[in-house]
Amino acid sequence: MDAEERRGLLQAEAGHRDPSPGQGEPDTPLSEQELYLSKVQNGRLFLATFAAVLGPMSFGFVLGYSSPAIPDLMSINDPYLRLDATQASWFGSIVTLGAAAGGLLGGWMVQRMGRKLSLMFSSIPFVCGFTIIVAAQGVWMLHLGRALTGLASGVTSLVVPLYISETAHERVRGLLGSCVQLMVVIGIMGVYLAGLVLDWRWLAVFSSIPPTLMLVCMCFMPETPRFLLSRGQRAEAEEALRFLRGPDAPVQWESARIEESTHEQGSEFRLSDLRDPGVFKPLLLGVSLMIFQQMTGINAIMFYAESIFEQAHFQNGDVGSVLVGVTQVVFTAVAALVMDRAGRRLLLIISGVSMALSTAAFGVYFYLLNQPQPQTQISWLALLSMGVFITGFALGWGPIPWLVMAEILPVRVRGFAGAVCVLTNWTMAFTVTKSFQDMMTFLTSAGTFWLFSFMCVLNLFFTTFFLPETKGKTLEQIEDMFRGSSSRA
Repeated sequence: MDAEERRGLLQAEAGHRDPSPGQGEPDTPLSEQELYLSKVQNGRLFLATFAAVLGPMSFGFVLGYSSPAIPDLMSINDPYLRLDATQASWFGSIVTLGAAAGGLLGGWMVQRMGRKLSLMFSSIPFVCGFTIIVAAQGVWMLHLGRALTGLASGVTSLVVPLYISETAHERVRGLLGSCVQLMVVIGIMGVYLAGLVLDWRWLAVFSSIPPTLMLVCMCFMPETPRFLLSRGQRAEAEEALRFLRGPDAPVQWESARIEESTHEQGSEFRLSDLRDPGVFKPLLLGVSLMIFQQMTGINAIMFYAESIFEQAHFQNGDVGSVLVGVTQVVFTAVAALVMDRAGRRLLLIISGVSMALSTAAFGVYFYLLNQPQPQTQISWLALLSMGVFITGFALGWGPIPWLVMAEILPVRVRGFAGAVCVLTNWTMAFTVTKSFQDMMTFLTSAGTFWLFSFMCVLNLFFTTFFLPETKGKTLEQIEDMFRGSSSRA
């Protein structure tokens, strides 16, 4: 189906379904894209997105679980389960190693099994991991359970952004893509709240609920149309589009547009494709986004959160952690609501400025705190800096790298390139977390946070000069932009 035939199909559908007796022609004719989107209904698309983002919620439960569980496990009476300081450190950080492996596994799964089945299978290590923690009779079982939940988190962090980007249309892709990070922070806040009333075993049982729901819900959701068309399954792809776009949308038009792009690229990835600017440019941008996200200092801020609240004379550090979680949820939700209007680059710039200023202020705080006659009334500076940093991160550098990664990677390399990006992110997370104490010793506390501030300035430079805006573009138009082709209508 060529461009003229597609246009004729849309016009025929518009004339057949929306007769307007007594009304003249519009002053400005609608483009093909606008004409098509005017027929789209979003109800089932939102339902499919909800089913998918139960995965990031599970991921949030995994990330947040260690905070309330470690104090219980370090004070438990059972000598076979009691964690010492080193074991507690590994209990918290082994998740990042499992997630790095999960990114590689997810890259293979999405290409061989598809996006839907990959999501369904990722629920298995989630549930198994938490089950092993519940049944743990030794520290090794606790670590094994955490590693399995980390593996599932790595698969999820790759597959869910791809599933959403390939099912959503351009008018709501920013909103729905931002829900990935929103559900992560909701999961973290949820496990913090549950940890106030549940012990570590019941908390693990509670944490297994979201992945179980994801497995059930995804059974009723479609595979992504782009994956089906890359496998030559046009009838199934149109059926999936009909589910996602509603009964009134002429899905043959969107199917033909995606199919044309798929044929132009070819369906099989080869290493020689890395020489193609349409492949290596988005891959390089995706890897850079993941590096810069972890070098903002988010893990360091979260590491210091409890001690900062204590220095500010909070009576209960757990309540402080919940406040941090609420802040993340609120401003990640704000980012999701404005994403498709403000654009990705503007929010990243606002986020980068906020984090650069707040980490610089953190450096000043630690510098003053470590003077021979330390200032005693500066805890407000740490609280203010943490609030500004978390707000800024939630607005931009938290949700947007995952969204943009899923938008810019060409469909035929999304398995390989997505795995590289996820592996980079989790490797950087592990490296920054494990080297943080060494950095504090070598650079001092103030110097470490000033280094993070410098990295946030580099984020701004990268965003301003190298990152293209993807707001309002179809995935095919984004691919054309990197290949240097003219955009489709």
